[in-house]
Amino acid sequence: MAEEKIPIHYVCTHKEAKDLIKQNKKFWVSNCGCREGRDNKCVRSRIDVCLMFVASDEGSGSGKKSITRDEADEIMKEAVEKFLVARPFRNEKRTKSDGICFCCDDCCGYFLTPDKYTSDKGQFIEKTDLSRCTDCGLCEEVCYFKARPMKDGKLVIDHHNCYGCGLCVKSCPEECIKMAKRK
Repeated sequence: MAEEKIPIHYVCTHKEAKDLIKQNKKFWVSNCGCREGRDNKCVRSRIDVCLMFVASDEGSGSGKKSITRDEADEIMKEAVEKFLVARPFRNEKRTKSDGICFCCDDCCGYFLTPDKYTSDKGQFIEKTDLSRCTDCGLCEEVCYFKARPMKDGKLVIDHHNCYGCGLCVKSCPEECIKMAKRK
């Protein structure tokens, strides 16, 4: 596949994002360009969530600065707590990950205008044991990809829309959702 056909961004689980952070030694952060575009009024999280692993990356917004591993871990912790999707970005040649954007449906262009932007789906996909599901709808609220709509009071799963972020797993009080390797 030609590199221009491979999207810069892809989706991963929080565990995969934590592993990417562990693999790197130096970190920079900048403000999220999407959040800045919305006049810094994101209701979900802080504005400085564009984490970079290489000094040459400019980030999507302003305020780039060097941070420590502990500060990178704090960004990751907030991503988990605030249900932010981990969307790593690849280098120009698409051979390695140069950082991670932490995104939400409040201001991220990838969710507000999905036809304009593309991301690769992650290597995982949700697997739900519907016999244990109580149709509470909590997973629908955190699925920014609209893969878990409620219809007539019942959960419906649209696997085509599942990007493999895993946010639904953490939201489920019945623990009936798992992530499995995408085939």
